[in-house]
Amino acid sequence: MRKSEKFWTPWLFLLPALIILITFTVYPILCGSALAFFKFSLLSYDASGSLIPPKYIGLENFYRLCHDKYFHIALKNSLLYVLIVPVLQLASVILARLLKDETGFSALARAALYIPVITSSVIVGIVWKWLLKTDGFVNQILSFLSAGTVKPIPWLTDADLAIFSVMLVTLWQGVGYYLILYLAGLQAVPKELEEHAALEGASPLQIFLKIELPLIKPTAAVCSLLSLISALKVFTEIYIMTGGGPRSSTLTASYYIYTTAFESFDMGYAAAMALVLAAVIGIASLGHRLVFKSE
Repeated sequence: MRKSEKFWTPWLFLLPALIILITFTVYPILCGSALAFFKFSLLSYDASGSLIPPKYIGLENFYRLCHDKYFHIALKNSLLYVLIVPVLQLASVILARLLKDETGFSALARAALYIPVITSSVIVGIVWKWLLKTDGFVNQILSFLSAGTVKPIPWLTDADLAIFSVMLVTLWQGVGYYLILYLAGLQAVPKELEEHAALEGASPLQIFLKIELPLIKPTAAVCSLLSLISALKVFTEIYIMTGGGPRSSTLTASYYIYTTAFESFDMGYAAAMALVLAAVIGIASLGHRLVFKSE
């Protein structure tokens, strides 16, 4: 095979995937980023009934963002949602360690924990919205267990509680996904190290903390980064369960971008918000990289 053929053959195999990537990812990102510097609304028409084309306005959309209290609330809530990341990772790695051994119970438990992962987020949101209603199943169980002494808890209608209730749903659905990743990392730990430590008198907890946990740090780096990005751009749970309420207490950046773009049809302003959110995710990812630099 000639040298030129060796160079072009891999690219020919990659070409279909590259075309799809450029068409549906790269091109929309570039267009959306450029739109952030334009004023463009799908509700603006001229006298002839034609849609008014985008008008360049420079940084005006970003200046508007600086004075938009709802965007500030949405960004704050998105950052607050990051609190779910350490809880989710800790729960996943503990469950992975408990279910590491190949037994019938552990196999059944893994399957049960993974079912929410492959269930549609829309379905999950609808079911949990029904469960957490004031007269829903969860409150009925609590009332039964307390013989009616516990008042119904406003899981989704209390401004101070709603976002944490949605976080619990995210935890419930996501723990199975990260559990599988951590389980793969734990099973890759050489058994000889564990056996040697056990012979030296190390307890299972000491083996986990001193041997297994350090060796799965690369897995933890990947899992925590994925979880961090997902938390900052959370949307489906908010859309289905609370719609950003009550009183904007669960309004997140992604949901506010959605309502601005597809309910108010202010595309330029929504693009500016999306660019800011992308910058926040980039900064958070950079901070994460610095924390896990050695990994």
